Amino acid sequence: MSFSAFIHWRKGFAAVALMVLSTLARAAVDPYTVTAPDGVRIAVQEAGDPNGQPIIFIHGLLGSHLSWEKQVNSPQLQRYRLITFDMRGHGLSGQPERADAYRDGRRWADDLAAVIAGSGARQPVLVGWSLGAAVTTNYLAAYGDEKIAGAVYVGGVIELTPEQIVSQPHAYKGMASPDLKTHLDAEREFVALCFATQPDARTFQRLLANAAMASQSMQNAVHGMSLNAPKGLGAMHKPLLLIYGAHDALVQAQPSFNRAKALNAGAIGKFYADSGHAPFLEEAERFNRDLSAFADAATRR
Repeated sequence: MSFSAFIHWRKGFAAVALMVLSTLARAAVDPYTVTAPDGVRIAVQEAGDPNGQPIIFIHGLLGSHLSWEKQVNSPQLQRYRLITFDMRGHGLSGQPERADAYRDGRRWADDLAAVIAGSGARQPVLVGWSLGAAVTTNYLAAYGDEKIAGAVYVGGVIELTPEQIVSQPHAYKGMASPDLKTHLDAEREFVALCFATQPDARTFQRLLANAAMASQSMQNAVHGMSLNAPKGLGAMHKPLLLIYGAHDALVQAQPSFNRAKALNAGAIGKFYADSGHAPFLEEAERFNRDLSAFADAATRR
């Protein structure tokens, strides 16, 4: 079997596995799809209180809506309307083949706008992890902050510069490799790099399944995604919280926060001492408390 054929078979198998895992883990989900302006179908899921303050979660590179299980299943967060979705090229959403479908940052912003409009969420709090923070920034650059209550960046990518991104050439080069073993090993390495302390085996396997479903075209192109942080963050007037792990192996935490603060003087930063790139999983209880407090304060404004 060729590498390309195996990738298509693997995606089909992983899609079935992901749907089964999602159904078992999330009994209170109402899945549906929205369509981006360029025709890409975006898979959306909901949990929590349908009448609660909406929170929209935007996962990171090689993730899916299942990245947010510790938020969706948190008793503390059940009073909110919890909305997750799979970004283009990920999970159960569409996977266009053209590189410009991923390099053009406006398209990712349009996806988020389609989720906000399609869900009917009024003044949601946006929570973006890693690449999801960059998508949020591009949304703000394109649409402004009028339709949101605030934003939380978790391990957030502010700009794709060497000063803000940790160099991991082995993982990123391997993820783009046409050699099957190299590609799979690099995806496993990337998932492991997300954590200062590795999660339990079941969680790691689920995250690895997320990675296995990601579009190869997306993985090859996304590092060149356009990102307008000065416009997106500079013009934002709603509350902004940035949370970083002190042991982040993928994003330079302090330089990234410093850049965000330079662009948006109102930005508030929190650093989790025991976390790597995924504080919402590594210190989930603390993260959920911080998110709840932020959401409540943002909606009282």
